[in-house]
Amino acid sequence: MPIKKILIANRGEIAVRIINTCRQLNILTVAVFSDADRHAKHVMMADEQCHLGSTDLADSYLNVDKIVQAAIDHQVDAVHPGYGFLSERPALAKALDKANIIFIGAPVEALELMGSKSAAKQTMLLADVPCVPGYQEDDQTPDVLADAARAIGFPVLIKAVAGGGGKGMKIVHQATDFASQLKSAQREAQNAFGDDQVILEKYITRPKHIEVQVFADQHGHVVHLFERDCSTQRRYQKVIEEAPAAGLSDATRTDMLNAAVKATQAINYVGAGTVEFIMDGDDSFYFMEMNTRLQVEHRVTEMITGVDLVAWQIAVAQGDPLPKKQTEIHDRGHAIQVRLYAEDPDNNYLPSTGLLEQVKLMQLEHSLVDSGVRASDSVTIHYDPMIAKLVVWAKNRNKCISKMLQVLDQSAVFGVKTNLAFLSRLLSTREFRKHQIYTNTLDNDELILAQEITPEVVAIYVHHLLHLNQTGEVWKQASGWHVQGTEPLLLELRFKGETLAYQISWEEGQYLINGTDHYWPQKEDICHIHRHQVQVIHQHLRYEFSLPDHEAKAVTSSANAILAPMPGKIIEVKVNPGDEVVTGQSLVVMEAMKMELELKAERDAVIKDIAYSENDQVRADDILVELE
Repeated sequence: MPIKKILIANRGEIAVRIINTCRQLNILTVAVFSDADRHAKHVMMADEQCHLGSTDLADSYLNVDKIVQAAIDHQVDAVHPGYGFLSERPALAKALDKANIIFIGAPVEALELMGSKSAAKQTMLLADVPCVPGYQEDDQTPDVLADAARAIGFPVLIKAVAGGGGKGMKIVHQATDFASQLKSAQREAQNAFGDDQVILEKYITRPKHIEVQVFADQHGHVVHLFERDCSTQRRYQKVIEEAPAAGLSDATRTDMLNAAVKATQAINYVGAGTVEFIMDGDDSFYFMEMNTRLQVEHRVTEMITGVDLVAWQIAVAQGDPLPKKQTEIHDRGHAIQVRLYAEDPDNNYLPSTGLLEQVKLMQLEHSLVDSGVRASDSVTIHYDPMIAKLVVWAKNRNKCISKMLQVLDQSAVFGVKTNLAFLSRLLSTREFRKHQIYTNTLDNDELILAQEITPEVVAIYVHHLLHLNQTGEVWKQASGWHVQGTEPLLLELRFKGETLAYQISWEEGQYLINGTDHYWPQKEDICHIHRHQVQVIHQHLRYEFSLPDHEAKAVTSSANAILAPMPGKIIEVKVNPGDEVVTGQSLVVMEAMKMELELKAERDAVIKDIAYSENDQVRADDILVELE
């Protein structure tokens, strides 16, 4: 029977992506959501909605009982788990089967088998699939593991049997460190997965991460949809993915694709899956693991094959044969995907939470944006801080890189820190262009990233913006414009945490900053503006700075009050009625969006009244402090 209604047991961009395919297939959708996602994009898009519970994952997206009950209550035919969360949990598949609801995912047996790295590796060895030399036995005695490590030869990789995402994974370079690293890996594995069992593998020092998209139906047919290169990683998390993999010989590619199909057949698989290989410098490749679900990076495969993998998942789940035979699946061109995160690359890539004040994600021909957020949404501490996946296709890899740089340059996000600038700098490196990025390249700080221009150069752009009063969302400079008049402009610029003062003038055909000749902006340069925040892109490098918020100052001064900029809680009140305060003095500290905000005096004044106390909840625009 055809599937007519699907519950999506996930959130964010993958939920949006599944809904879009369901709309094309005239399939109704049910979105589940937590308290934090009540007004989320995927919830608004779905035909029906179901509230699961609080922001606690165990009470919402990881609660099997609630999701199955929601599926029953909404009378769906099937549940799509997306990726992450419960997508590879046998418990959900079993519970849905018991409720006579289709699970759009792998069979329970495959989930259980591939969920154990030791069992998966033993199965692949029996199927004659190349595997990294190592130890995957049940005896976990420290002395036995230490002997096995010496037999393998250092460096050795310790991996949690039930692991993923780099948890419970340690690289040991010498025998004297093995005991301590083993304890650390086991401790991490126990905390993350409730299982401290590990396997050992020979560590490949210059590894490439190549994976093959496979698909199987209920009639015994198995195909591959070519490979992807996911070597550009940081801390075992993928940053950029592309298809096909560059630099593979035809013989290696053929052997790898055949090995992936053989691995899929060995476990009687059904549905979408990914067989992941690690490749060393001499083109030898080894089975690493199999992801029994759709991958975040599946879009690059779709771009080079013209296949909708979610539509294939639905077709296979309802018992249809694969839509295409292997001989009918072809690849063309090249595709690249980048993951746009709310994070601060200048501060150890810490997630950046807060309000997305403006989100502009550029789409060109043969490109797409997968995003689960919109402007005015918030990035919270509760979930992954990915804002979007940006994907482009072109006829070859070089054109694809150029096109992605163009997309990044013309995209802008305001309100939170992002890795937009980092992505552009990474794509521009010689190592990326020569496909010489390995899985440990970023962690080892081996890349020479392009150098930024000086803040004095940025100051020139600020001058342009102020002088020409450009206020559009995106502005691209025209040639031949410059300062008019002879009076110099005095400019104070906040740049990367510093306040810098400049005197800018135009004399005899050149810009002078504090009397010194400086850079002339190029026609290709781009500037994004949002309120008093500015982002300048020069040669694919992004510079972020803020202008003084004169409007906010004027409102504050004329109103004789300090207002709450958004809903939150008062953490500390630093003044009392009658106190004399000076410009810039901190008056109130409040918590909003999981961040602490200091509200300061914008002028010299006397405190007239304080409306709230510590721990009070306030609404946006509430008057917190009145000034004489």
